[in-house]
Amino acid sequence: MVARRVAPGGESLNDGANVSHRPVVRLMEAGALRAAVRDGAAGRIAVSGLRQSLPVTSARAAAIGLAVMLTGCATYQPLPLARQASLAPGLAGLATQVPAVAAGAAPRRIDVGRPLDISDIGLLAILNDPDLKSEWGDMGVAQAGLVQASLLPNPTASLGFAALLGGPGSAPAYTASLSQDIAALVTYRARVHAARAHVAEVNATLLWQEWQVGQKARLLALDIYYGERSLALTRQELRLTSDEAQQAQAATQAGNLALGALAPLLAAQAMAAQALITLNVEQIKQWQALDALLGLAPDARFAIAAPELPPPPVQLAPLIARIPLQRPDIIALQLGYSAAEAGMRAAILGQFPAFLLGGSWGSDTTGVSSAGPSITFDLPIFDRNQGKITNAQATRLLLHAQYRARLDNAVGTARGIAAQERMLADELPQARQAARDAENFARSAEAAYAQNNIDQIALTDYQTTALQRDLELISLERAVGEDRLALDVELGLGLPATRLAAPNQTDQQ
Repeated sequence: MVARRVAPGGESLNDGANVSHRPVVRLMEAGALRAAVRDGAAGRIAVSGLRQSLPVTSARAAAIGLAVMLTGCATYQPLPLARQASLAPGLAGLATQVPAVAAGAAPRRIDVGRPLDISDIGLLAILNDPDLKSEWGDMGVAQAGLVQASLLPNPTASLGFAALLGGPGSAPAYTASLSQDIAALVTYRARVHAARAHVAEVNATLLWQEWQVGQKARLLALDIYYGERSLALTRQELRLTSDEAQQAQAATQAGNLALGALAPLLAAQAMAAQALITLNVEQIKQWQALDALLGLAPDARFAIAAPELPPPPVQLAPLIARIPLQRPDIIALQLGYSAAEAGMRAAILGQFPAFLLGGSWGSDTTGVSSAGPSITFDLPIFDRNQGKITNAQATRLLLHAQYRARLDNAVGTARGIAAQERMLADELPQARQAARDAENFARSAEAAYAQNNIDQIALTDYQTTALQRDLELISLERAVGEDRLALDVELGLGLPATRLAAPNQTDQQ
């Protein structure tokens, strides 16, 4: 049997200590059998005793070995599927505790009893999104691959027994051999390195998926907040145009207003009503998408606080230079490339032919025992691992190109969003001033109408103009907020640098 698993170069596979690489083989003792094979009655009695005792001893050893192996075997445990959805009816049913992301820091619990900021909504989505919980299985598969890569092939043992049926022999024949695959030691380090890099790659990929979920929830919350403001203004506009149309219609019926003057008022009313319907439908869709990310029932609603947006970066170039160190998806591709590099090294080392080293022992029917080493190896004439080497080379080239494309896209997208955000932010002061001016004109028109200096139609025109300016301002503020949130993620900022999502309880079984 092999006393200790070791890697090439004398490195222990268990604790890192340097030990000898020589396989230690314990062979069956043959001295008793040789002593028993003698001439005369004593020899025959000894051989007869061996014929009876050796099978009993072998059966007992086999039973003990079988019992030891069974104690280390995995057992089956049923895992039934859920029969109903587990959507929470409200925020109180969600996981709200954010794990500590820094050493020494304390966990934080999100207060769902108050209006939620968009950043907290993003964290709640990461903690409760059903899809993120199910993706923990990817990490389990990667960790299982690491465990498998860390294992060496089991030693191969063989036992043989041949009963004496006739001839000049005096005892049954026994054979035993034990061997170990040495070739697996050659690729051990590269295989384990590749598996560890793959585990880290999966972890970074899952972190990026958490960022995507958190970002989507933040953007939905931002759109819902500004959508509610737009709905309020559109309802007000519809009320104004409806009142104006009703008054104009009454005046037309009384003969005080020409019929042609009523048409544009009815058109404005219809446009306001259509805009309100469109906004309502869009708002419902956004609420349902946000509820799905949070693991809530589709009719759940809650208050959203005024967004606190991240400030625009003062200097963009240093932040862009750190994208390869900040973005989880870029880091995942780096780790994937590292795994491909290790996989290619393992494939090249895999050209080493299969090599079995061991020992054998045997005793023939005349009682003559023999023992010695045995070596078995492949002749690499046809298969020199060319297929795996070619596949590893192609995989490395593919990941190299994917990394370059992702990095270029990330840098280009970040610069484009930053330029767009600056342009929109520059328009904000003018839009705010235009909204204030329109509001002031509407107030002056109300005063003039109260003094009978203007009619209802003119007053409504001033009021709807003020509402339109407010809607334009809200649309611009929403666009600036979306760009700042998007730029935050493109630069690898604004979200936790460690994973927060917890697996389903069934995933841990």
